[in-house]
Amino acid sequence: MADVMTLTVAPETIPLTKDADGVIRVGNTRVTLDTVITAFLEGATPEEIVHQYPSLDLTDVYAVITYYLRRRAEVDAYLQERQEQAERVREENEYRFDPSGIRERLLARRTPRG
Repeated sequence: MADVMTLTVAPETIPLTKDADGVIRVGNTRVTLDTVITAFLEGATPEEIVHQYPSLDLTDVYAVITYYLRRRAEVDAYLQERQEQAERVREENEYRFDPSGIRERLLARRTPRG
């Protein structure tokens, strides 16, 4: 009689953590959920994502994509909020530090005065 292998079915922990600023990161890396999902939505395979971000673990990327596919509406809402927040920060920075003419000012610093 052949030995029967027992397969243990156990819940897996999703490799996502939220940092102090509320940014969700993948595994024990600084790579954000935004980065992985955006790459996936642009057609990158999990292997290509890991190749582009070597600090990621391939199984973590597959788990994160699975999480996204099962909770698409929630993750899309999070990603939308992150995009809006980035836009607000960009607008604030442009308001405080006018970018017009910056190239000319930087080039002027490089030109020796004489």
